[in-house]
Amino acid sequence: MENPEEAEVDIDTLIDEMDYIPGHFHLEMNLNFEPCSPVNFRGRDMKLKRDSLMYELELESGSQRFAVRNLLGVFSFHLEEMEQAKEIFMSISQEDPDNLNAWANLAYVYDRLDSEQEEADCTKKLAHLMGLGSEDESQADPRLRAARCLAEQGYAYVFDIGLVDEEDRMEKLTAGLMLYDKALAYGQQIPLEEKRSWYFTMATLYIRLDGILMNKGNDEQKRLPAFNRTLALLRQVTKSSDSHYRALSWCYLGMLLERKETFSTTPMGIHDCGYSGTGPLDCFGKAIAIAKDNPPTLNRLAKIFHFLGKQEMAMGICNMALDVLQDPELNWQAYCTRAKVYYYMGVDAMQELFPVDETALDNALEFFAKAMEFDLGDALPEIQLLRGKCLRLKNEESNAIGCFKRAIELDDVGSTYTESFRCLMETLLMLFSQKRVNAEMLMQEVELWVKKAEEKYPKQRVRQELRLVCRNHTTEVIELSKAMVTRGNTELVKMLFETIKTDFSKPKLNERSFSF
Repeated sequence: MENPEEAEVDIDTLIDEMDYIPGHFHLEMNLNFEPCSPVNFRGRDMKLKRDSLMYELELESGSQRFAVRNLLGVFSFHLEEMEQAKEIFMSISQEDPDNLNAWANLAYVYDRLDSEQEEADCTKKLAHLMGLGSEDESQADPRLRAARCLAEQGYAYVFDIGLVDEEDRMEKLTAGLMLYDKALAYGQQIPLEEKRSWYFTMATLYIRLDGILMNKGNDEQKRLPAFNRTLALLRQVTKSSDSHYRALSWCYLGMLLERKETFSTTPMGIHDCGYSGTGPLDCFGKAIAIAKDNPPTLNRLAKIFHFLGKQEMAMGICNMALDVLQDPELNWQAYCTRAKVYYYMGVDAMQELFPVDETALDNALEFFAKAMEFDLGDALPEIQLLRGKCLRLKNEESNAIGCFKRAIELDDVGSTYTESFRCLMETLLMLFSQKRVNAEMLMQEVELWVKKAEEKYPKQRVRQELRLVCRNHTTEVIELSKAMVTRGNTELVKMLFETIKTDFSKPKLNERSFSF
């Protein structure tokens, strides 16, 4: 039996000789970095991603299941569930003995558990599968193993956590695509149906990347090559035998066909792929028809349509999902999406300042409550924000304030989604103007939550929100400032007036609500 030192030499040689390294724990994902947010928030984010992966596992029937399960093991490891992680990687290695990532990940876990002999066994097996230090290669083509290894690693970047700015998102999306391109180079003999599962994930990464570039106002010529390639990838996926992939690929095609209006000339890929006479609604209709009996796929479609602002379509799809599966614990995402849709149907579309359908707001609150019956639903800041906005519109300002505070507490450190803070400040000032809160209590609340906000969000974003609040509630801010000066608290007064003079770009009113 090879000892650990010899195994280490082999792995070092492998790293020098190969242009890929098996395993997930070396990938430059935020998941593998030291956390910059509190442990409980990081844990919440990982559990949410793991919950999404469990949905994916239910839907997967092919080799992509191993990509999902390997990543589930990585999340278990980072959630300090070492035995669970070990069991996941061991089960993969037994079911798919050629899975390079499973052996590498298992070796990493054994290293953390100080199980030297087991770690050595895993590295020896890994070296053998890669043809390292052995003249006898195993029967399967090592290039196919490498291709599947790289594709599983590229898949992992879809589920990274802690992406707080666009540059970080773009970097991670690009890294995932590069791994898939390597996988395709190695895997020319991979069966077509398996490749289609890769194409779908690549299209997902490309669509997210294109959305960022589109919002940044980048030159359309920079977007065109990837846009055309995405169309070609999705065209292949629509031929898949997997109904989940087919449904979502038609939905994504509809999204891309809507985006063609952002180009000065119709992208040639639309004509090359045969979609010249196809409209977005044709694609969306096909997606819904394919997914009609599958709640997880319906939930995904509902989220996408909500993101696209198609609230009535999202509502109809949520209803379809809940008709099939009503249990909040098993289908809490449908309740959450349905509640969001009801909210946007119940308020004015421009500024969300007054109700247009109070029954819709009541329905939204009802479905938020259903979503919150499940622990992860109760831990989402977005739900608390929208609950607060519903309650504020119903003139329940005190209850709304509690929701806004909870949303701030649940936000990650470094988050740029500062709408909860703005809503809290506006609601406090509203109560002050109505003589329902005295100056002393208002000062205490403003001081406390400005401090909390500066600890949670980038200071520039906090100043942006304060500037907007001051501009919209000048009379109340002046009264508050007078009270603060009397009390001797001039530092906060100075900051408030500085924000009014500083010309920051105005934050979007509903940027969290439309995050995707």
